[in-house]
Amino acid sequence: MDFLKRLGFYLIGLSIGIVFLMVFFKKKSEETGVSFCYLPNCRTLKDIRSKPLVYSEEVQELLKNKAIDSLDINTFLFEGDIDFGKSKTETAPCKTYVIEGMVAEREATLYVRNCTAKALVERISYE
Repeated sequence: MDFLKRLGFYLIGLSIGIVFLMVFFKKKSEETGVSFCYLPNCRTLKDIRSKPLVYSEEVQELLKNKAIDSLDINTFLFEGDIDFGKSKTETAPCKTYVIEGMVAEREATLYVRNCTAKALVERISYE
């Protein structure tokens, strides 16, 4: 059997195996609710989402006045981008993260203090 024929069989088998693994892992992640986060942005947002959220008085006023909804904050924690340059990640015991995203088609910035037991939403500013 010449080289090109063996290479063709190898590539066909490899592609079938990759498709099988993609279907298997996608189904596994949907059933168990597990998401695979390897990048720093995704890992940090997942860590913040795993803790109970506490709102500062300023954010509670916004929630009372219906200027922002808790679902908007939740969307921030799923789709936002953390600006690690502006964030204070070296402070102890709580790190402060600056999360940028869209709220009601406006650019906004969310300031979150991530402690070991809870996550405090400090303020929201619009740009």
